[in-house]
Amino acid sequence: MANKENNLIYDVQDVPKPFGKLLVFAFQQVLAIMAATIAVPTIVGRPADIPAAILGAGLGTIVYLLFTKFKSPVFLGSSFAFLSSLGVAVAYGYFGIIIGSVFAGLVYVVLALIIHFAGTKWVSKLMPPVIIGPTVALIGLSLAGSAMGDMVKASGDAVNGGYNLVGLLCGLVTFITIIVCSSQKKFKMPKLIPFIIGIGVGYVVASLFSAIGYGANVEYLKIINWDPLVNNFKNITVESFLTYPRFALFHGIQDNVNGHELLTGAGVAEVALAFIPVALVVFAEHIADHKNLGTIIGRDLVEGEPGLERTLLGDGVGSIVGSVFGFCPNTTYGESVGCVAITRNASVWTIFTAACMCIILSFISPIMCLLQTIPNCVMGGVCLTLYGFIAVSGLKMFKNIDLGENKNLFVVSAILIAGIGGLSIQIPYALGDNGLVTKSIQVTSIATALILGIVTNAIITAIEKKGGETEKPESIMSAPVDADSTYEVGAADAEETPVEKDSSDNE
Repeated sequence: MANKENNLIYDVQDVPKPFGKLLVFAFQQVLAIMAATIAVPTIVGRPADIPAAILGAGLGTIVYLLFTKFKSPVFLGSSFAFLSSLGVAVAYGYFGIIIGSVFAGLVYVVLALIIHFAGTKWVSKLMPPVIIGPTVALIGLSLAGSAMGDMVKASGDAVNGGYNLVGLLCGLVTFITIIVCSSQKKFKMPKLIPFIIGIGVGYVVASLFSAIGYGANVEYLKIINWDPLVNNFKNITVESFLTYPRFALFHGIQDNVNGHELLTGAGVAEVALAFIPVALVVFAEHIADHKNLGTIIGRDLVEGEPGLERTLLGDGVGSIVGSVFGFCPNTTYGESVGCVAITRNASVWTIFTAACMCIILSFISPIMCLLQTIPNCVMGGVCLTLYGFIAVSGLKMFKNIDLGENKNLFVVSAILIAGIGGLSIQIPYALGDNGLVTKSIQVTSIATALILGIVTNAIITAIEKKGGETEKPESIMSAPVDADSTYEVGAADAEETPVEKDSSDNE
């Protein structure tokens, strides 16, 4: 039954009926995670592995659901945190990717074992709400640039540095359609599938402009690139309708048989060095995602059921499975969490059906090609809502945080400014003959901001304990300000009282 307390239309264990409705809700989840899932193999220069990435996401999600006993409604997809790590691994072929993913997954398994014996209290002390809240908000805010960049993109236009006003129009049409569907109260179904309707309307508008653009040969109006569909049916064969993804394991074996570069002992060490540090940091993002999802569905997924031990095992093993049969390591998706938040559909069976759907769709060529034709500007309109809800979910955690206290103020400031400013840690691990760094591991800005927040919180806590403070120190921002008062700049006495305004100044 629906959870009225958290305003959920479908609670975690609810099964949307009839089955056709469940399929529609699942397809919406697929659309929500699709853009990010296919982006990772594209960025690392392996677009042919897009179906494998989708297959791996589906398999990884099912593994995650099994480990979490179907109590955590979130989808797993290709992880952006491991982009720099994948750049190292692809040099050793598919086996390099598999080995790297195994290292990353084993980090999660080891952490899960530690939590099994030591509990989760140390995690709560290490990352209290004052750290988790701004980190969750930062996840959404850090993606804002990507979403807004997509909203002004068109496939055929290279004018004005790629900025396209028509693309922006299509993105805004998508965004407004989602708002209307989610906000109206007359019809129930549009509230449950606002993304499908939004993408559909945006795609139709983009198609109209594109038809004019191709017909009149106006590049500026070519919003959609239909080449994937056209090329798929250029020479009609069985593979035009059914194909199989490029399984990483099979292609890894093929690479070795064909004499490609083997993964030597030194290569294994290099891959391990590229993946393990990143996995340790992504652990914190894992906690943030589940804290965020927990606030939406009204239950503690970290210290309650299924518990951090199981979510880590599900994420780690699911990532390994997704890489062996797919292409790259997986992680819990903020887009999926945002979809749950907006639609108020937390049914874990919707997630399971979406995972099965991804597995099936990865073998159907026309569907894969059609999904690739969805223009960036339309997906940007979708992400404007998804990423926004992630950021707002983090900000909601601030309601119980006293920002009038210096300790909290410094921790939150450190996380937000470092993260939004793009501060990252680059760890060099190889030098050239000239002494310059040739290879380095990059820790993402979100992970770096999180580390800085943890360190800041630990330093201030240690200072407070050493000083034996019993009273809350006055915050540098806690002094009340009279709305009708002004202050003299550079006054000699810091305790000088405000200079009251002369009422005649307002006359």
